[in-house]
Amino acid sequence: MKNLFTFFLFCTITLATAQQKAYEDGEWFKFRIHYGFVTAGYATLQVDNAMLNGKEVYHIQGKGVTTGMSKFFFKVEDYYDSFVDKKKDIPYKFIRKIDEGGHTKDIEIDFDHKSGKALVHNKKHQTKELVDFPKDAQDMVSAFYYLRNNLDTENIQVGETVNMDMFFDDESYKFKLKFLGREELNTEFGKVPTLKFRPYVQAGRVFKEKESLTVWVTDDGNKMPVLIKADLAVGSLKASLVQFKGLRHSFRIVVD
Repeated sequence: MKNLFTFFLFCTITLATAQQKAYEDGEWFKFRIHYGFVTAGYATLQVDNAMLNGKEVYHIQGKGVTTGMSKFFFKVEDYYDSFVDKKKDIPYKFIRKIDEGGHTKDIEIDFDHKSGKALVHNKKHQTKELVDFPKDAQDMVSAFYYLRNNLDTENIQVGETVNMDMFFDDESYKFKLKFLGREELNTEFGKVPTLKFRPYVQAGRVFKEKESLTVWVTDDGNKMPVLIKADLAVGSLKASLVQFKGLRHSFRIVVD
């Protein structure tokens, strides 16, 4: 279960939408992380209005924790914060504070988009450094919301790929997303029209390209994730949407 919730938050960046805003203040998602019928934990994503250095931003909070017996075998407490400009869809600050089975990180990143430099404050090791980042790079949380607002899924073709730069911890890397097609997915909310994606990252980072990740998101104005699946050597790890509120658009369900 190492990197369990890093896996979840990484996968959510595959979400996309047409040209209107996909989310707003008050949006909240809850996911169950599970191996088959065994629940390993829960993850949430929440959006709130905020001010940061005189700028109007969305404060996006991600949280992942193990639950039940899982926390006795491998305790996870992951917290992510991203502060995103409401109009430009760019991150100003990113916070990653995690504890995954005793493996801990406490990193705060301030992005200066004019200079193209990020101030990386590693609080665990009490270090600070300035690192260059590519123009329009996103952090691992803001990327999800950027794509929801900016990627045109109305005209996307099966097999088409999208590339973007991401900044994670203290370096940039390339992210690639492949569109696999449209599919009606059976969920606990009913039959839902979805868009199916396959995310890849540069080999050697958090995930390797050979790992099989698949994400299903609603084929509507929200583009919220309903299922995330990772095919592993020991089985299939899934994140399933179980609760939501504060959607900006109607949630489409197929009525037979």
